[in-house]
Amino acid sequence: MKRLILTIAIFLAVVSCKTNPFTGKSTLNFYPNSQVFPMAFAQYDEFLGENKVVKGTSEAEMITRVGQRIASAAERWLDSNGYPGYLKDYQWEYNLVQDETVNAWCMPGGKIVFYTGIMPIAQNETGVAVVMGHEVAHALADHGAQRMSAGMLQQIGAVAGNVAIQDPEKRNMFNQAYGLGSTLGVMLPFSRSHETEADRIGLQIMAIAGYNPDEAAKLWQRMKAASGGQAPPEFLSTHPSNDTRISNLTAWAPAAKEEARKFGVTSFK
Repeated sequence: MKRLILTIAIFLAVVSCKTNPFTGKSTLNFYPNSQVFPMAFAQYDEFLGENKVVKGTSEAEMITRVGQRIASAAERWLDSNGYPGYLKDYQWEYNLVQDETVNAWCMPGGKIVFYTGIMPIAQNETGVAVVMGHEVAHALADHGAQRMSAGMLQQIGAVAGNVAIQDPEKRNMFNQAYGLGSTLGVMLPFSRSHETEADRIGLQIMAIAGYNPDEAAKLWQRMKAASGGQAPPEFLSTHPSNDTRISNLTAWAPAAKEEARKFGVTSFK
């Protein structure tokens, strides 16, 4: 049984790699878009039905306008870099939801929500573009499916250990150690790497869309100020620290502008 589980895990890891077009790296992904997207679309519609969606305001219209510009910029980049049709199954949708939580998120396939609580920190259209670029990047890089795939491997490892260890006391010790070790040593770093990747891809896309990438670090400075320094240590978090993000975004902004120039964009909002 143990060998069977290990064989299955290795097989899935070998046959399920997909190339991230923005990084050129192979990614772990067991789930095709045809399986993930319909589930995500249904969950998104359910969420909208259970929450207050803001319609017709200047902020709601700005969310849609910025989202469309960012998605269009992503498609231009993909088409010009040998990935035509990459977005054919995506169904972009952008909604502003009444909620004081300082957050925004994107589901696989391009379903995006901004909470009203993040708008004062975004401040303006360029600030919204920073957040939007990040969320669109999650969708482009299949981060949702990758997290599901990593979770499956984590579960396979747990099952294999429980099958192999017969002694109940040792099995309990394994479960505690495995749960903590796989979370701190694998799952949290995996999540932080996705956030960092989305920051970098998003910065590039927002620049191609005509938004100033220098504003990204400023947004995270505002985010840091709003948090009041209340954040867990980076190694215990799913996200990089505010300081890490500010440093990264500042360093990456010149390259994002250079990439935008390839598309004729030489001035930024």
